[in-house]
Amino acid sequence: MAEELRVGVVGASGRMGQMVVAQVTATPGCVIAGGADQPGNSLIGKDVGTAAGLEALGVEVGDDAAAMIASVDLVIDFTVPEATIEHARLAAQAGAAMVIGTTGLDKDQTGVIEAAARHVPIVWAPNMSVGVTLLLALAEQVAGILGPEDYDIEIVEMHHKHKIDAPSGTALGLGKAVAAGRGVELDSVYKAARDGYTGARPTGEIGFAVLRGGDVVGEHSVIYAGEGEQVVLTHKAGSRSVFAAGAVRAALWTQGRAAGLYSMRHVLGFED
Repeated sequence: MAEELRVGVVGASGRMGQMVVAQVTATPGCVIAGGADQPGNSLIGKDVGTAAGLEALGVEVGDDAAAMIASVDLVIDFTVPEATIEHARLAAQAGAAMVIGTTGLDKDQTGVIEAAARHVPIVWAPNMSVGVTLLLALAEQVAGILGPEDYDIEIVEMHHKHKIDAPSGTALGLGKAVAAGRGVELDSVYKAARDGYTGARPTGEIGFAVLRGGDVVGEHSVIYAGEGEQVVLTHKAGSRSVFAAGAVRAALWTQGRAAGLYSMRHVLGFED
């Protein structure tokens, strides 16, 4: 019988961290072997299971991420960019695989993830949802069919009022997907917002609209607007549990993989 994958969770006491703990606990083939959070967090020293509303798992939430990462096979990270890149460095040093759901990383921070992936397998996706992964693939395919001369593309996303980055990582991922479908770089056609007297919309522009409010988990639409018709691809997440489920699926997928940077499209078999 194969050994269970020993999973560690950073940000273990946060909303996503708790959902990941619950998902790992409910999934055959893996087990929670560590949890960490920032020093001073009120749940430091508490059992990661009870912190997530489960039965005690015999594993405490610690404040030493380095020690925790060194003791597990894989670490799951839904934190913030500054923490994520440090965790990636630690994972590379420890030989632990990694699943990253953090968004908002800049070019230099992305470089740190890429460097770490030369040593261990890392799955990094702007959205861990299986449905969003399918949406990304469809959005790229449709963009290649509905050309810029006849169809304008707008990406609309809405999230809860506490989200700190905009557009969302998923929206930017969709932008890159549709740009790839049209054979262009997103930076060359990107339009973040419109205000005031903007003039006519340039051909080929990919626009983004960002909405924030309430407790919306995540809604993303890609609109292909032509003369006389629109094609709209939409994904709505009703619970963060879909992100946790995707992350754990990715974690199990890393077993036996070579070092490298992977996406959920690899996990689902859309890419080799």
